[in-house]
Amino acid sequence: MDPVVVPILVAAIIVVFLVASTVRIVPQARRYNIERFGRYRRTLQPGLNLVLPVADRVNTKLDVREQVYSSDPRPVITEDNLVVNIDTVLYYQITDPRAAAYEVADYLQAIDQLTVTTLRNVIGSMDLEETLTSREEINSRLRAVLDDATGKWGIRVNRVEIKAIDPPHTIKEAMEKQMRAERDKRAAILHAEGERQAKILTAEGTKQKDILEAQGTQQAMILRADGEAKAVERVFQAVHRNNADPKVLAYKYLETLPHLASSDSNTFWVIPGELTEAVRTVTSAFGDQSTAGPPAAEQPEKAADDTSHESRVPELDVGSAVSLDAGAAADEAAKQAAAAVSDAKAEAAAAMSPQVPRRGQTSGA
Repeated sequence: MDPVVVPILVAAIIVVFLVASTVRIVPQARRYNIERFGRYRRTLQPGLNLVLPVADRVNTKLDVREQVYSSDPRPVITEDNLVVNIDTVLYYQITDPRAAAYEVADYLQAIDQLTVTTLRNVIGSMDLEETLTSREEINSRLRAVLDDATGKWGIRVNRVEIKAIDPPHTIKEAMEKQMRAERDKRAAILHAEGERQAKILTAEGTKQKDILEAQGTQQAMILRADGEAKAVERVFQAVHRNNADPKVLAYKYLETLPHLASSDSNTFWVIPGELTEAVRTVTSAFGDQSTAGPPAAEQPEKAADDTSHESRVPELDVGSAVSLDAGAAADEAAKQAAAAVSDAKAEAAAAMSPQVPRRGQTSGA
């Protein structure tokens, strides 16, 4: 080998080594602390950086992105002397790489110990129930203390969260029993409230039903009474327009009597006491028609006939009619009314024919 080539190769290797030692490429979100002869010189930023070979060296490489640190469960005593295990989650970010490397030996261990100390101070002033329900307050107090203490370390604590609070097993059982009793109580209250509402709604429904039925019955009775009143009024007007006399009314009364017991629901029927009066009225009506045609000389004879006719008017025994059933009473009333009407018609026919001897008159008359 040529003796000139060897020095050239050695010089080339030395140059390459020096160039490689001079150039430092820093990735994004990274920071490199440079020491020159063991003393902090500067912090390299992301990108291409030049340093002095042999004299400058990289002491620490730090990540300035937000980091997450989860601590192990630590026992903490509450104000009511209960030991609970609490583990936390810490979100932090390095803001000053120089301070993070030179102000504290191990910033993670320092943050962990500071978190435990602060947490014991905060939890020691609260009882168990308040500890379980005041996580936001605990988080805010922890963050305030940690942010103030870690500021000189070049670290900013963005957030502190309590991941779990584990009370003793006996306390868990007592809490479960209390929770179960509270739920049973709420269930019983809700059930009673539901039954109360159901009974109220049922009573209101029954009340509304009774009111509506009463109103319906009232309206029906009013309409029925109005209809009957209008019917009676029309009948009354018709009677007055036609100028009906008591004779016609008595005759219609006798015609209506047989229909009173025609219904199947009638089991008891009483013959009115004025039936005989109605029969007399009809009889006298036909007797008056007979007196209109003959001469005045026959009036004594007519009077005798009226007397004899009145003596022949069948009288109804009201006491015996009450004892009869509805059908027998109706039949008997119909027969007596028919007999009275037939006798009245016969008397009227005899009055229209003076030559024929009247029924019921004696030969001596």
